[in-house]
Amino acid sequence: MTVDSTEATVAIGDARFAMGFSIAPDAPVSVAWFVVAGVTFDVPNPVPLVEVAALGYGNTPASPRIAHTTLGALLRYQAHRVTKTPLGESLEIDIAGAGIVVTALLERVGSAAIRAHVVVLNASEDDLILQSVPSWTVGFGRPRGMPPLEDEFGSWRRISGRSDWLGENRWTTTPMRDDFPVLSSALTNQNPRGAYIASSQGTWSTGGTLPVAAVESPALGLSWAWQIEHNGPWRWEIGEDLDGGYFCLSGPTERDASWSVALTPGESFETVPVSVALGSDFTAAIGALTEYRRIVRRAAPDDQLMPVVFNDYMNTLNGDPTTDRLLPLVSMAASVGAEVFCIDAGWYDDSGAWWDSVGEWRPSETRFPNGLGEVISAIRGAGMIPGLWLEPESIGIRSEVATQLPPTAFLSRKGHKVVEHDRLHLDLRDATAVAHLDSVLNRLVSDFGIGYFKFDYNINPGAGTDHDSDSIGDGLLQHARAYQAWLDRLLERYPHLVIENCASGAMRADFALLSRLALQSTSDQQDPLRYPPIAASAPVTMLPEQAANWAYPQAEMDDEGIAFTLVTGLAGCLYLSGHLDRMLAQQRAIVASAVAVAKSSRNTLRTSTPYWPIGLPAWDDPWVALGLRGAAEDTLSLWWRGGKREIELEIPHLKGLAVEVETIFPTALTAWTTEWSQEGTLRIRAGSSAPSARTLRLRYGTQEGGYSS
Repeated sequence: MTVDSTEATVAIGDARFAMGFSIAPDAPVSVAWFVVAGVTFDVPNPVPLVEVAALGYGNTPASPRIAHTTLGALLRYQAHRVTKTPLGESLEIDIAGAGIVVTALLERVGSAAIRAHVVVLNASEDDLILQSVPSWTVGFGRPRGMPPLEDEFGSWRRISGRSDWLGENRWTTTPMRDDFPVLSSALTNQNPRGAYIASSQGTWSTGGTLPVAAVESPALGLSWAWQIEHNGPWRWEIGEDLDGGYFCLSGPTERDASWSVALTPGESFETVPVSVALGSDFTAAIGALTEYRRIVRRAAPDDQLMPVVFNDYMNTLNGDPTTDRLLPLVSMAASVGAEVFCIDAGWYDDSGAWWDSVGEWRPSETRFPNGLGEVISAIRGAGMIPGLWLEPESIGIRSEVATQLPPTAFLSRKGHKVVEHDRLHLDLRDATAVAHLDSVLNRLVSDFGIGYFKFDYNINPGAGTDHDSDSIGDGLLQHARAYQAWLDRLLERYPHLVIENCASGAMRADFALLSRLALQSTSDQQDPLRYPPIAASAPVTMLPEQAANWAYPQAEMDDEGIAFTLVTGLAGCLYLSGHLDRMLAQQRAIVASAVAVAKSSRNTLRTSTPYWPIGLPAWDDPWVALGLRGAAEDTLSLWWRGGKREIELEIPHLKGLAVEVETIFPTALTAWTTEWSQEGTLRIRAGSSAPSARTLRLRYGTQEGGYSS
């Protein structure tokens, strides 16, 4: 390492990105310093890297935090190991005290990111009841040599998001002092007790507050971004101490998710993985997190496929497919260039009320008089991959499977099966539940040659199950990990299978699943004017090439309306629907041109990093913009939803360059006026009086002057 420190540290990294951990004999292990893009930062608030809350210990001082635990303050450095890994470099630090041995496992990945988790071993002779074990805790940091600011904590701001059904990825930027007033805590000689806490319950891991967030200080030139990689409950918190700010990342806790686990002597517990990324600002930190996601996600053929999918559901068949309704859509989807045709919900139901009949997954005979194979053959004959919607973990109360499987196959509490919205929830710790799902997937792949599945997830079973578990939350954590393991085995069995992650839109869009699955439906939003903020913000939480944004053009739309919804699709991985069979030929030509752009842009999309030239969008902003930065060109998606028709975009990474601005979709409608300035600004004027959208390409030059169109 080239970085010096005045105290004993162990370190991981290189000259580009490094992190050092204090190993003082009279204090807990903590992050002491780090290097990002050649700048060294010290951490004046040395919070323990490992915090453990357990019965018999609690917090000091008493507080609702999961940081500042009494047990965490007692842990001391024992040993460490640095090894090379296929992804980079790993550091394992053994820390012990009060009868427990903890190993913090840290892996450097990419240019400025670390993945972390913790293993706690009960080395005592008594049982240990864990109540929370964060995977990561760190102080904010300050550039080395910079004097403290008058209100340094107040220079930071929180960037966090919320999701709801139809309203996913709504982001806000909040000054820290909005959450943390100046309390004069130094007069008490104790750290403050409060914290800003974000958490989730149940298995909709992204159905409320989001497990991805960031803090940023423009005055210090630093931003942290993070994600908790779990398909169940999680918690992150931000706090202010006397010496500065910190943040803490965790899986389920007793306070938030009814989780606790009893470790007998010699037993251990492993936390959920989390990842943190650093940059000079929010955009740079998200760029490092984007790079990390690409490196660690499952390597598979579908990573490069990025197919254009047509799905019959959204604003089209709405879960009521039949042979007669599907065949015209199959023909038209193929004609515009779709590569996958996915038959959505209802294909298995004879009654017309498919919601509570899910579970057996056998094709309806009334919907498909000549068998589902007739439609599948038509899809394959049109040159597309056949796909099916499936909700694997749900069993409808009217399904025969609900009584065929034993009670242990379902999540339960106090001996009663959990029922949510007329459905039971499989417990994938149970061998019979796993065998049922394996038989379903094997049959559909072998009988119909299905190459694409849309895995939906429309219920949340709540806190979990107390069957064969130390706590309700413990049972849910075990199930969530069993679901991950089932996906891994499925994809090993069928390596060319493409699986879309969906959960009532994006209610379970966490990286535990996105590291395994090909793409993520970003919303169930059916109003095309409401979709742009969702699509533009999606790359904060997922890779741009995984963001499956619905585009549902219709015959009754004018050409600008058709282009508007297609620009939304082109902002990520184009996910197509709509009654193409009712459209005029010239309308379908607009759709076909968007599909062609999607295919030609795939290579750029899967190497791009996101930025937001007018900031992360608010829900009702009249202008919405998403930039995707490439090696030699950027793609810019712009939506105008009314109001003032002109806007100026700030694109600082192109400052001083000559930039050619080209509209790549739509190319046959009224042109928008664009004017580039080498000061790093792009002025745009919408060319239509009604809401409209454009996809632009920005090509860079180095010559003086600028381009305009």
